[in-house]
Amino acid sequence: MQSANNVMVLYTGGTIGMQASANGLAPASGFEARMREQLADAHVPAWRFQEMAPLIDSANMTPAYWQRLRTAVIDATDAGCDAVLILHGTDTLAYSAAAMSFQLLGLPVPVVFTGSMLPAGVPDSDAWENVSGALAALGTGLAPGVHLHFHGALLAPTACAKVRSFGRNPFAALKRQGGVARATALPAALDYRQPKTLASVGVLPLVPGIGAAQLDGLIDSGIHGLILECFGSGTGPSDDPDFLAGLQRAQDKEIVVVAITQCHEGGVELDIYEAGSRLRGVGVLSGGGMTREAAFGKLNALLGAGLDHAEVRRLVEGNLCGELG
Repeated sequence: MQSANNVMVLYTGGTIGMQASANGLAPASGFEARMREQLADAHVPAWRFQEMAPLIDSANMTPAYWQRLRTAVIDATDAGCDAVLILHGTDTLAYSAAAMSFQLLGLPVPVVFTGSMLPAGVPDSDAWENVSGALAALGTGLAPGVHLHFHGALLAPTACAKVRSFGRNPFAALKRQGGVARATALPAALDYRQPKTLASVGVLPLVPGIGAAQLDGLIDSGIHGLILECFGSGTGPSDDPDFLAGLQRAQDKEIVVVAITQCHEGGVELDIYEAGSRLRGVGVLSGGGMTREAAFGKLNALLGAGLDHAEVRRLVEGNLCGELG
């Protein structure tokens, strides 16, 4: 646990700093001055401010932006900051916090994500309570790595999701578990200082009657990894030979396919049912208790680290930062 004394605040945009425009609320510059005025008498660590470019609605977040965030965090720590606070829109905040957990493996300082459901300055806004609460948490002391702080609660980014589109408590920890969450040594290529390339990761939720055409479309789109959102403990249309053939084709093309559950609680254990073991038989990996956000961030990091295919497959089923439940 480290008590922060010099925090870098990275402002990405999002609802917290939005102001009215002709087309509705939009990201706006000038948040540093508003923040300094609001927190002038607050008991929080010293902080400095950096506005990311471009400022975005978090609906426009991308893996390429994550790489810019990673660079900004490293630059801040190299400049003497002992913690980083990232202000982010709530719609994709859980995705970004999970992704940065993998992009910043081995980082020796804490990083906290927060945002707000209402813009700063509007009636009943949660902006300043979240900003001051996150800074105060850093001042009290947090472990190195990535955290999500919202409405007074500290959440593990690889085990939570945005579950509400309203109110002051949009995020919740999910009760995800499944399989064996074995600890895995960190390869040098995944260290936070090692550059990452961009990867293309697809997501396919299974629904009753889904056919091979949708799967084949993703496989042929140039993806490097695929998250298969399965039923229950990891089942899918195992009596459809074309669907299974598509998964086998993905394996042959060295596309890493990971099964996670659609359920809010529990996780994947592919060998319980025949419908799951057949997926395992064509190369599908178990995502255990991983959330969609964690699986997406993990695959982007693993596939962008330059690891060979076998090593990526091995690490998918290893626990890097609590993601497997």
